[in-house]
Amino acid sequence: MLSYGLGDAGTGLAATQLGFYLFPFFTGIAGLPAIVAGSLLMLIKVWDAINDPLIGWMSDHTNTRWGPRLPWMISASVPLGLTLAAIWWVPPGDISQKTSYYIIMAVLLMTAYTGVNLPFAALSTELTEDTSIRTRLNAARFTGSILAGLSGLVIAAKLLSDGSAEYFSMGKITGSIATIATLISCWGLAPFAKKARKPINKSEPFRNQLKRILQNKKFIQVIGLYLLLWCALQLMQTVSLIYLEQVMKVPIQISKWIPIPFQLSALLGLQAWSLYSNKFDRISALFWGGSLWIIACLIAIWLPPLSITTSEAYFFAFDTSEKIKLVALICTIVMVGFGASTAYLIPWSLLPDAIDSDPEKPAGIYTAWMVLVQKIGIGLSVQILGLLLSVSGYQSTHICNDLAPCIEQPHTAQMTIRICMGLIPAVLVGIGLVIMRNWTMKRDQLSVTNS
Repeated sequence: MLSYGLGDAGTGLAATQLGFYLFPFFTGIAGLPAIVAGSLLMLIKVWDAINDPLIGWMSDHTNTRWGPRLPWMISASVPLGLTLAAIWWVPPGDISQKTSYYIIMAVLLMTAYTGVNLPFAALSTELTEDTSIRTRLNAARFTGSILAGLSGLVIAAKLLSDGSAEYFSMGKITGSIATIATLISCWGLAPFAKKARKPINKSEPFRNQLKRILQNKKFIQVIGLYLLLWCALQLMQTVSLIYLEQVMKVPIQISKWIPIPFQLSALLGLQAWSLYSNKFDRISALFWGGSLWIIACLIAIWLPPLSITTSEAYFFAFDTSEKIKLVALICTIVMVGFGASTAYLIPWSLLPDAIDSDPEKPAGIYTAWMVLVQKIGIGLSVQILGLLLSVSGYQSTHICNDLAPCIEQPHTAQMTIRICMGLIPAVLVGIGLVIMRNWTMKRDQLSVTNS
């Protein structure tokens, strides 16, 4: 269990840091235009979606004495660590040269990421046939992933909150942890993976898969909900640091720590909505959580910015009005995290209902399409962000690292950032709630295992 929990630690840590920090790094440190930064993030997710079935197929057809999965994880562990560090380095040259470098690094990083993460995820069904042990394996996996993500945010806040450009140092630490955690996981899992069930090399043609998907109306609802919620969540995550530092004027000594209460509130929300779903039902949990999420988004649009200097950048140095503003901001972020946790829990808990409506119940096909749509949705959301910021006159910079005092963004850019942080996510979540209003399901209870 400990070894399996470590298997998702490296990729979980990487995903959290990339989600919160990569867009601000591209625009604020590397000096790339917002449209280029958004396009790079979209490339990362699109390539991640494309290489999933390719690496999955090759992994299924790998035959070694240690099974088909561990050789992929071991081989990809060092490239994962190296590229995770390299993505945070700023190369010399103009924008086109930097963009070319980051394209290469993004492709290599996500190839290595998938080389670790996809074979690792497949192991949970192959190590044992016992449902309870599979549940414990997945609980260990998500625990390791969330704790690693929190550690990644702490590392980032510690290195970056003094205004120094320590992104490359952060990347080297993160890359080392990702490599070491993956190798330790492989070492611990090796005796079990050697005896694990081997994959059945049977696949369904793409055309047949698409026909099956389109005929399953329940799955269309679930996948639509998943796409909308994840677009909203990723958009907020990507723009959050820019919103905090350049719109809300939060000092960099504080802003880098604020994603941590978001992550903690999301973790608490997962448990709370799981318990609520057990007592009532999943759709009710979705509507309450989604409504809280929407309210928090709308509040984020109108929160007043702070008015403090760098020398006052400590909470106890603030006057009363500034303390109230900061507390209101953090409470809003916590509300977002608590409500947005339904994006993790509810779509995946509804997926078995959609699969059950298919007489053949091909769980693998439906799960693969869920993951594919999630990654495409994330890619689209960050591309839209880059496009909107470019149109609004958003100014990228590489002159200094403490972004808030360096550039006074034009009013149009600040309003666009507020809209991306609040209005657009609120609309996406609202549409998601609308498409689920007629969902019918058995009065079964969502078990803790599904969370």
